Amino acid sequence: MTSSSTTDILPLVVEAIHDRKGKKIAVVDLSDIESAAARRFIICQGTSSQNVAAIADNIRESLLEKARVKPFNYDGYTNSQWIVIDYGDTLVHIFVPETRSLYDLESLWSDAPIAFIPDLD
Repeated sequence: MTSSSTTDILPLVVEAIHDRKGKKIAVVDLSDIESAAARRFIICQGTSSQNVAAIADNIRESLLEKARVKPFNYDGYTNSQWIVIDYGDTLVHIFVPETRSLYDLESLWSDAPIAFIPDLD
């Protein structure tokens, strides 16, 4: 098994999000912030709790299949309003829109560079 620090998982995560119609992908570069929990956040949203769970499942399955990378942990499937997947140096956050607006991680880490990846449709 490879750790995410030796494999750039970003393209695979983005592809897995797009495959399940995830939207509004933001990549937050936290590498210069000492207090950050990870070097990078990948944030996106689904249309419903079922869609959020499907996106999270697809990310985990795709990274395992294509890069042999397993998450260290994941949480949030109980109600699937916000699922986080921990790949060590990268945390992937999948939200329903209301919960994403409530926690507003992009503003919380506004001192970090943020790249937005266009939706497919």
